[in-house]
Amino acid sequence: QVQLVESGGGLVQPGGSLRLSCAASENIFSFNGMGWYRQAPGKQRELVAALTRGANTNYADSVKGRFTISRDNAKNTVYLQMNSLKPEDKAVYYCHADVSPMYEYWGQGTQVTVSS
Repeated sequence: QVQLVESGGGLVQPGGSLRLSCAASENIFSFNGMGWYRQAPGKQRELVAALTRGANTNYADSVKGRFTISRDNAKNTVYLQMNSLKPEDKAVYYCHADVSPMYEYWGQGTQVTVSS
């Protein structure tokens, strides 16, 4: 059982920045990949950014050029740097671990609110 603990959410003004962190209980380098998803009220959960073991990245079109996913293997932590935040980025952000073809895990979520 892999545990994922997110942190770094909060309230920020439009145009501001936040950095989300996801600390895993196991060695993330062994995972197939990790990613960040978000879910806004009344909407389906959607992929925001993903990072494979081979360091390939994938971003939702709505966040390209503003968000950056990265990892620190030594700390078993994945980050999501979010810049130029917009009100439509408001959502609960979830960390996801693709451990193997049979196992995936989710964090508990962290709220991001963008409002003036």
